[in-house]
Amino acid sequence: MIFGVINVQKRISSVASIIKDAKEVHVVTHIDADGLTAGAIAAKTLERMGKPYSIEFVKQLDSSVSDRLQKDQFDLVWFTDLGSSIVTKEPLFPMVVTDHHSCSMESDVSFHFNPHLFEMDGSYQLSGSGATYLVSKAIDKNNIDLSALAIVGACGDLQNRRYGKLVSLNKKILEDGKKASVIHAKTDISYFGRETRPIYKMLQFANDPIIPGVTGRESAALSLLKTLEIPVKDGKNWRRWIDLGNDERRKIISHIAQLLLTKGFGHINVKRLLGESYLLLNESIGTELHDAKEYATLLNSTARYGQYEIGLQVCLGDRKTYLKKARSLLQGHRHNLVEGVQFAKTEGIEQRDYVQFFHAKTGIRDTIVGIVANMLLNDEETRNDLPLVGFAEKSITEIKASARATQQLIDKGLDLSVVIRKAASKVDGVGGGHNIAAGATIPKGKEEAFLNAFEEEVKLQLSSSKLVL
Repeated sequence: MIFGVINVQKRISSVASIIKDAKEVHVVTHIDADGLTAGAIAAKTLERMGKPYSIEFVKQLDSSVSDRLQKDQFDLVWFTDLGSSIVTKEPLFPMVVTDHHSCSMESDVSFHFNPHLFEMDGSYQLSGSGATYLVSKAIDKNNIDLSALAIVGACGDLQNRRYGKLVSLNKKILEDGKKASVIHAKTDISYFGRETRPIYKMLQFANDPIIPGVTGRESAALSLLKTLEIPVKDGKNWRRWIDLGNDERRKIISHIAQLLLTKGFGHINVKRLLGESYLLLNESIGTELHDAKEYATLLNSTARYGQYEIGLQVCLGDRKTYLKKARSLLQGHRHNLVEGVQFAKTEGIEQRDYVQFFHAKTGIRDTIVGIVANMLLNDEETRNDLPLVGFAEKSITEIKASARATQQLIDKGLDLSVVIRKAASKVDGVGGGHNIAAGATIPKGKEEAFLNAFEEEVKLQLSSSKLVL
């Protein structure tokens, strides 16, 4: 283990040295919360160094992007939360990569830092923003305050879902955040919206675990609170989870736990009711920025709609103009997600032996179809013993395929990053990601062939694990 830690630190130092030696740097990052925070950490690091830099956001790192970057002849390109897919021993242009997506050991080179190269899992042990932060800290230990952004990115990438808390290198970054007095961790109910949603709304949209008979039903959520004699309003204001007393919180948690057990959901789901929450100490209580998970959702509402600059400026510290714009986008994002889930349900989720899927066509944006798929997989009306693939039109010639699985399937041997990469390659597409969440771009019209290849690989993986669905 010590040998592994030494190797990790050597690689981080190697990447940091290359960045220090560069005259100017062009940052290329992904469009989700992890990518935004990774890009912001890189930008802040370079700004503090007094080094000229530029930044761009991309949906996917394909040949057209890499060809353009090669022609642009940047002194150094810093890929954050992507880039591992194009790393070779002889790079096309000067680059460093701080990524966490599945990668080949053939990309184990001095300018590439990825946890998978050191026998760690990038789906829960280190995020893209976390990898970028560790390099930033190696450049200057005073960048320890940027650990807060890395925690936001990790939560946005659901790195805390597997164990209900951050572990491994993510936990070390959390410890940095505590030392810098920018992050506080506490055990709390695991549902989204503790800071900003009215209690009944938090319960209505609760998932992982769902609340039997309540999730998805506003009237049932209000009825539950009435039964427990918990007021939903304080005067004219709706009460939020953070407004409740400890006794009220315990009442709700106890009641949900009983519901889960009596409905046969088991102790594993009851345990998932509680988890670590991460609070940003420099942000105002009761805002979207105080809770890391809500902060990440705010960021997703910007970059996934092409408003990269808004999310970036919020990460870099703007709390006026850009934050106001981000909050406006957040309202639209929430609306689109609710509509997306309803659209997919109306169109119908089709089931095959080893996979289930829906095709949104143009009904759901390709940039949020993965989020919708994840929400559906945690819906009580959807089977959770099959991986779910969501299709959406990316362009007139391309289809985005986003795949999601439950942790139970991962524990039984499923790795979606391998499944989707192989399935996409069979139809002249490209794919990758994590074992629990992955995506691909495939040619339009090849969905059936893709599903056939996808299902065959799922069957192969689960059969080799001696599992029969």
